[in-house]
Amino acid sequence: MVHVNLQKAEFVRSAAKTADFPRDSLPQVAFAGRSNVGKSSVINRLLGRKNFARVGAAPGKTTHINYFRIDGAFYLVDLPGYGYAKVSRAEKERWGKLMEAWFADSSLMTLGLQIVDARHKPTADDCTMAAFFKGSGRPFAVVANKLDKLRRSDIAPNLAQIRNTLELEESVPLIPFSAEKGDGRQELLNLILEHVGEQL
Repeated sequence: MVHVNLQKAEFVRSAAKTADFPRDSLPQVAFAGRSNVGKSSVINRLLGRKNFARVGAAPGKTTHINYFRIDGAFYLVDLPGYGYAKVSRAEKERWGKLMEAWFADSSLMTLGLQIVDARHKPTADDCTMAAFFKGSGRPFAVVANKLDKLRRSDIAPNLAQIRNTLELEESVPLIPFSAEKGDGRQELLNLILEHVGEQL
């Protein structure tokens, strides 16, 4: 498996249009999730950094596609948070077009990661996002964050509900995760490095 220094992470750019997408053939690992699902916290936990991906006080602040280069080896792509109500229709449409353009280019994504809340049934927006990932034809996995907020007895049924609601094939990994405690970090990291290594 490829070895990557996760401490060597740098912000590269915010893409607001297709011309801004990096196309230098480095692998791209994309993170998507609802605005309040803790996506930034998952990224921070993964990299072992406190405030690397900004944890916004107000959800829905990420309206561009943000690119971070990890150890010169791959991009971590932070897709705009979705499902936040207090955003104008025009802004939502702009996000939608940007996301569609990104997913339409099959040369971009190496691995997709969708963050959902382990405590709740996925929303209609979550299902739409999962459909984007499935339609891309690229490998993807679902990360069920906030595991630490669940009773142990609720974990298995909640994960089953997530898999059923998002209509995930058995081959799609579903990783129980806690950005708070670090559960699932190694499994997620191994998955990322496996896919990045295949493309390098």
